[in-house]
Amino acid sequence: MRNSLRRKVIEICDKKIATKGPTVGLSFYAFFAKKNSEPELLMEAAQWWISTHKLDHFEKAVKIRALIQDNQ
Repeated sequence: MRNSLRRKVIEICDKKIATKGPTVGLSFYAFFAKKNSEPELLMEAAQWWISTHKLDHFEKAVKIRALIQDNQ
């Protein structure tokens, strides 16, 4: 996953956790304002989420942030 997407994921996770608490869940669509505005980036996030990590549609933001921070 490219660094710009990693930074964006961490930023969104941090915001969601700050506003809704550590149990908040999200999908990879949460990282995109318009679902189809950045198709290459969306597919990159989807591949990381689905193919690489075999995550459920909704996962805890703290889990996603930890995976990104651990460089997985």
